[in-house]
Amino acid sequence: MSQADTQYLDIVERILKDGYYANNRTGIPTYKLPHQIMQFDLEKEFPILTTKFVAFKTAVKEILWIWQLQSNDVRELQKMNCHVWDEWMREDGTIGKAYGYQIRKYKQVDTLLQTLKNDPQSRRMIVSLWNIEDLPDMALQPCAYQTLWDVTDGRLNCMLIQRSGDMGLGVPFNMTQYAVLIHLIAQSAGLKPGLFTHVINNAHVYANHVETLKKQLARRSQALPAPKLLLNPDITDFYQFTMDDIKLDQYQHLGKLAMEVAV
Repeated sequence: MSQADTQYLDIVERILKDGYYANNRTGIPTYKLPHQIMQFDLEKEFPILTTKFVAFKTAVKEILWIWQLQSNDVRELQKMNCHVWDEWMREDGTIGKAYGYQIRKYKQVDTLLQTLKNDPQSRRMIVSLWNIEDLPDMALQPCAYQTLWDVTDGRLNCMLIQRSGDMGLGVPFNMTQYAVLIHLIAQSAGLKPGLFTHVINNAHVYANHVETLKKQLARRSQALPAPKLLLNPDITDFYQFTMDDIKLDQYQHLGKLAMEVAV
């Protein structure tokens, strides 16, 4: 079975067994555990769940909207037939000064790419979406809010810090889309993908997701091998990648498991 299923289901199981039950801003209580960590070697395996269907193309469209288009305009995402941000769209069509807005404001991707090429042993390669000054003007303050980058022996390593992780819906998207992002950045910088470490400060299961996640846990023994991520080898400019250049080969899964998003 894939490492994605193994590590993800282990966290879900721990939360359901030992999680702290409490309410939160959404009004839907959660079971939570602090400081949960997954780590994947991207040269060996691509992390996407097989014990349930994960909408790979939707996840990639969202990460390209944030990191490549550097947009906060939900209408741009809707043009891609992606509607994951519809619930948070304001009257002006945006999510306020959140996510892609912060990357564009400080040219953070350009800085990262330049540093990877010119000073790859820098210990200051950080992309942060958590801008204290702009937090009040965000429709949703960023959950996956910071990445720390490292180059070791020609391999690009990345640590994703996530303040809040909805294990049922959000985390399966995040683990997959950031793995894709690392591959894209690595190819753009002439590097191989390396370690992807995913740190979740508050990993939680919403009360109305419990039964569905128990069904997923029951599928553990049926988990399938990980698929392969295929990138167009001719693209070496991060800003030139399109969905046609990013493909998942031999993705097998055990079917959809529907859950409602907590807004």
